[in-house]
Amino acid sequence: MKNKLLIINALLLLTLSVFAKPKVLIFCKTAGFHHASIAVGIPAIIKLGQENNFDVDTTTDSRKFTYDNLKQYAAVIFLSTTGDVLNDAQQAEFEKYIRAGGGFVGVHSATDTEYDWAWYGNLVGAYFRNHPDHQQFAVLHIVDPNFIATKGLPSEWKRLDEWYNFKWIAPNLHVLITIDEKSYTGGANGDNHPMSWYHDYDGGRAFYTELGHTDESYSDPLYLGHLLGGIKYAMGVK
Repeated sequence: MKNKLLIINALLLLTLSVFAKPKVLIFCKTAGFHHASIAVGIPAIIKLGQENNFDVDTTTDSRKFTYDNLKQYAAVIFLSTTGDVLNDAQQAEFEKYIRAGGGFVGVHSATDTEYDWAWYGNLVGAYFRNHPDHQQFAVLHIVDPNFIATKGLPSEWKRLDEWYNFKWIAPNLHVLITIDEKSYTGGANGDNHPMSWYHDYDGGRAFYTELGHTDESYSDPLYLGHLLGGIKYAMGVK
């Protein structure tokens, strides 16, 4: 009888684990500029989770960056983080999480984060230099229309946002979207000016989109579909 109960309990735990929803963590700590759009981005991503069968936790507390805590999440989303947001011990724990197969999503100023942590720079894929003084409409080109984060986007996508120039861009990124510098003023990366990319990195998966500065982004179906695709990739969804 005791053995039967142990078997039943084991099967119950296995069943619960199989049918448990995957979870993602939004991390939105800022140690520099604080984007107002974080306040609308959080509920928008929670809604994406409700509509696509994954749960969403949120935090600005860097003490949550322990491997034992992070391992419950299929992906961690750096939502417009800025500056130095993790200490050395927390950085090591996050590296352990990615090396164990974790996922990363960087949104907008995630590239304006952790300039002195080279591992993170390679994970997110670039570091911010500057941007034009004002938001402008610009034309984006979809380089890879078959990826989960770019399916359904127009091949030339005109939208209003804040457009970053990068002072460093990692090699070997799979670029998804570039920006046409002739369509706005203030671009400084030339003809090959990436705006979104993904890559496998150090055992995990990393996706970045420069888009998402404006509040309006988080009610734009095209942008939300783009962001959702990136989250799904980072989670390991095919």
